[in-house]
Amino acid sequence: MKKMQLEICCGTTCYMLGANRLLNIENEMPSDLRGKTDVRALPCMGLCNEKELAGAPYVKLNGHVIENATAEKIYAKMRELLEA
Repeated sequence: MKKMQLEICCGTTCYMLGANRLLNIENEMPSDLRGKTDVRALPCMGLCNEKELAGAPYVKLNGHVIENATAEKIYAKMRELLEA
């Protein structure tokens, strides 16, 4: 199976509102998800401009935008995509 692409916005707003805590997500993933993603930190993705600052931090998982991203939300979306 092709690895999922996880992109973490590291623009100032996202970084300060939690993206900094997501940068080590690969090392903290539950065993059933470990090794199934390629994680990339990106400079500002511009989603605050398209949506709103209140949704930060933003991540994209295989193109799906996750607002107010937390590790738990990312794991849930990964599992959802794996089941599809």
